[in-house]
Amino acid sequence: MTAVERTDHRSAEEIGRTERGPRPVPPLGEQRAAADLSHVDTKLANGLRVLAVRKDTVPLVELRLSIPFAGTDPLHPATAEVLAETIITGTARRDRVAIDTELALIGGELSTVVDPERLAVSASALASGLPTLLDVLADLLTEASYADAEVARESARLIERLAIARTQPRTIAREALQRRRYGNHPATFEVPQAEDVAKVDPAGVRQLHADSVLPKNSTMVIVGDIDPEQVVADLERALSGWASDKAATVLPDLPELTGGDVLLVPRPGAVQSQLRLSAQALRRTDPRYAHLQLANLAYGGYFSSRLVENIREDKGYTYSAHSGFEFTGNSATLLVDADTATDVTAAALLETRYELARLGLVPPTADEVESVRQYAIGSLGISTSSQTGLAGQLSALAQAGLGFEWLAGHPERLAAVTAEEVAEAALDFFAPNRFTGVVVGDAETIGRRLQSLGGVTIGEV
Repeated sequence: MTAVERTDHRSAEEIGRTERGPRPVPPLGEQRAAADLSHVDTKLANGLRVLAVRKDTVPLVELRLSIPFAGTDPLHPATAEVLAETIITGTARRDRVAIDTELALIGGELSTVVDPERLAVSASALASGLPTLLDVLADLLTEASYADAEVARESARLIERLAIARTQPRTIAREALQRRRYGNHPATFEVPQAEDVAKVDPAGVRQLHADSVLPKNSTMVIVGDIDPEQVVADLERALSGWASDKAATVLPDLPELTGGDVLLVPRPGAVQSQLRLSAQALRRTDPRYAHLQLANLAYGGYFSSRLVENIREDKGYTYSAHSGFEFTGNSATLLVDADTATDVTAAALLETRYELARLGLVPPTADEVESVRQYAIGSLGISTSSQTGLAGQLSALAQAGLGFEWLAGHPERLAAVTAEEVAEAALDFFAPNRFTGVVVGDAETIGRRLQSLGGVTIGEV
């Protein structure tokens, strides 16, 4: 035996105990009050809603622009993706190199992403470089050129990425779930077809920009080492040329989710299965949202949740199981997801349903509720402690019509939730018959076992 080898390895349980019993867990510190940050929430003359927050921990600034970007044209998803890829490749005043150079000189970055609901622009820079960042952004919003060569180049790259994405199990499962939940609603078209991208031309992209990149209904969040009042004045000047009588197109309301069979979507030869379940939830503005948030955490919202303890830690059916919220327009849903080995797919679905039922029938104890409460409050504090995190949180809230006050007041709402209120939310929202969803996997191997559970049908969405 070498000098570094040992035979006295101790288990985690042994490490956590002393001769006098289990080691005591250190007490939680007192909950700090939310920082009273200087902020402004207003609308510009062009209709753009602006939330500007001073958080001067570092001499940087974070910007998030969200533009509603729904459309019903069959080519809209493809054209929107090409627009998002090419909007930052040049304007009437700047080519791609000039844009990159100006951003680099201010320590800046700028990126865009689009989904069926909105076009999102994320940017950051040194606080001293904010005027330059706003000038570049205004140029992109009003004078993006979509040069023929740039559109062709980015379209070709996008087609290659789509070909890869459509082979990925998680992409397949996501598309199947969206169609199962919402049918042909525009929200389901998250990934365009490669053949549609090939049909997109520069003229179509320019027209979509003119029709849809609009300030009314849009929101901008700026967080950083700034004077909020001054930033609003700077934005009025910088974006004075970005104006229209029309408003950005908001995604139509999603249909209400009702429970139903889980659909098995065949994927021949798959060695893993993707399990996705979903049910209607509550919006953040609902008085019971905090109750449901804690119930969800107890079910599957963090590592010590019941679902994770069951199908990951105890039975080893999956490496990762999770439940959480999705917010789209005026709708909120619960989503449960887990990827499992093929041979334990049916068992994993059985246990997932079991934990849904158990949450309502054997509700979280007072200790469980206190644990998830501390997790919720603590994780919210961590997520908003940086400029990037705070900007992201405020941008999501702004899209729902909320603002800084809701965020600052949420820890207090969480602190006031009782164990009885969590139990009621669990019973009302986690009943297995409220959920529908999909399982993507090898139907020949797992179909019979899944159908034996009941509430599972085999077919294509």
